[in-house]
Amino acid sequence: MRAIATEFRDRRHREERKHRLNREIMAPEVRLSGPENEPIGIVSIQEALRMAGDLDVDLVEIAATANPPVCRLMDYGKFKYQEQKKAAEAKAKQTVIDIKEVKFRPGTDDGDYGIKLRNIRRFLADGDKVKVTLRFRGREITHQQLGLDLLNRLRDELADIIQVEQFPKLEGRQMVMMIAPARKKPTSASAKPVADSAPSSDSA
Repeated sequence: MRAIATEFRDRRHREERKHRLNREIMAPEVRLSGPENEPIGIVSIQEALRMAGDLDVDLVEIAATANPPVCRLMDYGKFKYQEQKKAAEAKAKQTVIDIKEVKFRPGTDDGDYGIKLRNIRRFLADGDKVKVTLRFRGREITHQQLGLDLLNRLRDELADIIQVEQFPKLEGRQMVMMIAPARKKPTSASAKPVADSAPSSDSA
């Protein structure tokens, strides 16, 4: 039972590694590169393993489908650490955009509307998208124009900081509008000279 468990663990580790190492490499010969990725040439697997032992590094199969397979002499533990570090750094640089939902009713009063509007502005300032949902209940569905007017009012008040990704659309008993932070427009280089020239006309 212990031998089976060990075999399963070793196989699982090989699958997690994505690279075959040392005696796991079955090809009779390989195209070998050194620790600094310098080309060594095609050598037998026995010679490649001997060189790995002499340098106290691993023989790592980099391209298994090549003929012969491409292998490199390297410290595999250090290589994996660097790979994981790069992946973590790339993940940290990714911008995570959430979609926040803010719900309204056709009869939302001005006080509640103002609170929800401030929340939307905060979400947009954080770089998130906002799904604005207006829910109709009972006979309110016969007054869709009221809901459309409210969403249009919201869109107009936020016009300077949003781009509308989905205009108000009826989905069942609710009307939905999707908005996102506006993309920053490049500043015009010609605007400043025009502004600077204005005072001279006043002094004439």
